[in-house]
Amino acid sequence: MADNGDDDHEYKIKEGDYIVLKRGEIFKAVQIVQKKKIIFEKQWFFLDGAVGHLYGTTFEIASGGILQPQKPKNTESPSDSKEAGTDNRNIVDDGKSQKLTRDDIETLKEQGLKGQEIIQQLIENSSTFRDKTGYAQDKYIKKKKKKYENTVTILKPSCRILAMMYHGREPGKICHLRYDTLAQMLTLANIHAGSKILVFETCAGLVLGAIMERMGGYGSVVQMYPGGGPVRAGVESFGFPAHFLDTLHEFPICHVSALLAGTLDVTARDPTADEKQLSTAAEEDPNQTQAEEQNMETDTAVGAGQDQEQQEKEKRREAKAQEKKVKLEEKRKRLAAAAALLEGRNADGLVIASRFHPSPVLLGLIRFLSPSRPFVVYSQYKEPLIECYTKLKEEGGTVNLRLTDTWMRHYQVLPNRTHPVLLMSGGGGYLLSGITVATDGPKPAGPQQSEEPAPKKLKLNHTEG
Repeated sequence: MADNGDDDHEYKIKEGDYIVLKRGEIFKAVQIVQKKKIIFEKQWFFLDGAVGHLYGTTFEIASGGILQPQKPKNTESPSDSKEAGTDNRNIVDDGKSQKLTRDDIETLKEQGLKGQEIIQQLIENSSTFRDKTGYAQDKYIKKKKKKYENTVTILKPSCRILAMMYHGREPGKICHLRYDTLAQMLTLANIHAGSKILVFETCAGLVLGAIMERMGGYGSVVQMYPGGGPVRAGVESFGFPAHFLDTLHEFPICHVSALLAGTLDVTARDPTADEKQLSTAAEEDPNQTQAEEQNMETDTAVGAGQDQEQQEKEKRREAKAQEKKVKLEEKRKRLAAAAALLEGRNADGLVIASRFHPSPVLLGLIRFLSPSRPFVVYSQYKEPLIECYTKLKEEGGTVNLRLTDTWMRHYQVLPNRTHPVLLMSGGGGYLLSGITVATDGPKPAGPQQSEEPAPKKLKLNHTEG
């Protein structure tokens, strides 16, 4: 039987871990760094005090930004001992029911009163609290807790939590991809350990990280990226172990046509990098000539000092050039490894979720899939997916094409107060999914003989009656 201490070690907060801070329905992903000041929901604190505790622990923010585990509180709410009215018809919201002013509340904070104690003071100094119904009193206390309680919960990053965080704070970064739609994408693409998945996404790395989490570090993922390099901010927030990143490969989307045509040369230097080097050298040449002219005109002592500075500049320039050369070599190796994975055209799944028009991307990347493999395309709007649907129908090679959208609504479930939440997401986007099939090869040219001979016409003898 395994030791409990070893089992708990995986669920304990450690320095350098990526974590998610939660307060109410607000999330924020950060990394634990010693003595680093964190600002979250107008509160500042240090995460040093959280190291060693279990994930899911709720901490109180003490003076000086120190986190302390929250002590278990009495389950009774401050309103349990108070009277409750029958209705709220006689309550007038004129702003005069609360006797405590803002300055009084700040004075209570300076005296060291905690959030629960401040809420109790607000209740005692409210002239209308007793007249409110029990439901209204609970709502009032919940609102004040959100404002005055200095607590924060530390969670372990996961696909669901990070998707909720991005959708709640910055939905534009993930193309307004909702977490229930992301879950359907993982299911429709049949993401599992040991598979080879192609991904093209511009959702800050959230979709890529969700796929890597589902695969568990087994298999291979090829990220097709536009521009100069892949974006993986969301992948870092997952805090994957090192062996997870060994399964991740990258390939520029601009080289797909050359790879399909068989003309891609992975041993050649990157032409864009050569142009950058030439442009930087051209910019540095005038500076060098000016420095040489100035050295000729100045005294020997000043010239010697400038020569020394020039030598140091050249050393730094050579070091930068060598570092750039190493990076280019690593980039070529990664390109060659990704190209080797793609050349077999035996990928097990394709996932597309980007702000670009999906039609040309889908028609190009679907050719790398093996027969009987799933693919799924996400778009915030249905019109681009309708065009993809039409083109796939025309070209053939796919079956079970489905264009769907999801509708999700949260419900408040409380005693005698169960109803849909009024504020909800307008839409979760659209998904186009399907399965690839093997198409018949090209038919041979020339006249073809029919498999069965044409039936001969029978001669009928007409006899006169």
